[in-house]
Amino acid sequence: MPERTSYDVVIVGGGHNGLVAAAYLARAGRRVLVLERLGHTGGAAVSERAFRGVDARLSRYSYLVSLLPPKIVADLGLRFATRRRSVSSYTPAVRGGRPAGLYVSTDEAATRASFARITGSDREYAAWRRFYGMTRRVAERVFPTLTEPLPARAALRARIGDDAAWEALFERPLGETVESVFDDDLVRGVVLTDGLIGTFAHAHDPTLAQNRCFLYHVIGGGTGDWDVPIGGMGALTDALADAARRAGAEIVTDCPVTGIATDGGTAEVTGAHGTVGARHVLVNAAPQVLAGLLGEPSPEPAEGAQLKVNMLLTRLPRLRDTGVDPRLAFSGTFHVAEGYQQLETAYRQAAAGELPAAPPSEIYCHSLTDPSVLGSDLVRQGYQTLTLFGLHTPARLFTDDHDATRERLLAATLAQLDAVLAEPLTDCLATDADGRPCIEARSPLDLERDLCLPGGNIFHRELAFPYGSGDGAGDSAAARWGVRTAHANVLLCGAGAVRGGGVSGIPGHNAAMAVLEQE
Repeated sequence: MPERTSYDVVIVGGGHNGLVAAAYLARAGRRVLVLERLGHTGGAAVSERAFRGVDARLSRYSYLVSLLPPKIVADLGLRFATRRRSVSSYTPAVRGGRPAGLYVSTDEAATRASFARITGSDREYAAWRRFYGMTRRVAERVFPTLTEPLPARAALRARIGDDAAWEALFERPLGETVESVFDDDLVRGVVLTDGLIGTFAHAHDPTLAQNRCFLYHVIGGGTGDWDVPIGGMGALTDALADAARRAGAEIVTDCPVTGIATDGGTAEVTGAHGTVGARHVLVNAAPQVLAGLLGEPSPEPAEGAQLKVNMLLTRLPRLRDTGVDPRLAFSGTFHVAEGYQQLETAYRQAAAGELPAAPPSEIYCHSLTDPSVLGSDLVRQGYQTLTLFGLHTPARLFTDDHDATRERLLAATLAQLDAVLAEPLTDCLATDADGRPCIEARSPLDLERDLCLPGGNIFHRELAFPYGSGDGAGDSAAARWGVRTAHANVLLCGAGAVRGGGVSGIPGHNAAMAVLEQE
């Protein structure tokens, strides 16, 4: 039960963004209550034992960290760390009738040699260096703005200071840029994938949904690096919950919120344990969920489009390409069926209401970088985790006969993986205490059910470019920070805010700043 009947701030949802907001506001002396529907905090950023009787704590939903600003970690004194992956990616291919692969890592010589073997010259590697040099310069300029008031579009463009980069990332469909810079289909596909994570779009989508997704995937930390959370994703949310409690915030779990009433100055939040008053309400949930709590018409949900698969293996599988160690290939992002034309074909099949015949996916092994997610016995025996994220599987495909469709998609996805392995993946799967294979799959509709994500969209709604509509003059604090709703004292603090999406804490930080600025 909540300890009080009234608070300065009530936060609906104990995911990582809600916990960030709680910690900042409690540290600023506000009386803060967090109400969480589930029996634990963390939302999608949790570590769980997914397989009965097996001592492996998997990052079950969210699994890598890029967008979390070091500022938040330092401000809140978080006991949390990440580890950099030395391998960026490995993409299997067939060249000259023989198994091969494109290997990208911090080893510049090895990467250049791999590009030459796959593409036949140094041209694509030189183009790769120029292109990602450009995105890194953009990242260095854009990332610091994410924890500042929203810049106007013109101000952000001036801050980037590169008209060609602005045109490539903010104005033209990503496919135009990719096709003008790169010639090789495999290289083009590797670049495009960052625009399609959880986003159902194609390379030339005129809405630029793929551009917005791509931008958020290349600006993290000002470098674009994707890091492994030590101890799993739950280590972050456990640290955030601890920081919020130490600052004086109150967290109540097993308490679904059923309604919010506000007159713009004060509010009441009704949940499983009664009604509490608040000066401000921060909502760490999708805009559709907020509309339902307010009793207002709900906007159309943005459709999710991903398959998440968690696995535990007794060992890593051997690859058809004997020129690369599986421990290197799987420690970065392992691309499967993600050539440029393969991605386009999969998109068109899904858009026509069919499961992709060759489902694209990307895989990585957390335990190679951070074995602490496994019990000591499993580490000693050589067990490894695998996380697979499938693309172009929109929620609409699962509305009829959900479970059977998910199983067909899983089988087709694993078949694509098996095509580049020297042995079936099933030969490497561990078994749980009941003798069942250690593999689980989650569709967009599973995420809707489990995590209350409308349409299974991992970003809560379509991502937005990280700028405001005006110059900020005369805007409310909530508008300046990109967290406003139609009600002055009800703010979004989750992924549905401007500059939301991903595991970042940014909308939680920005909502807290807006509250403090309002007072």
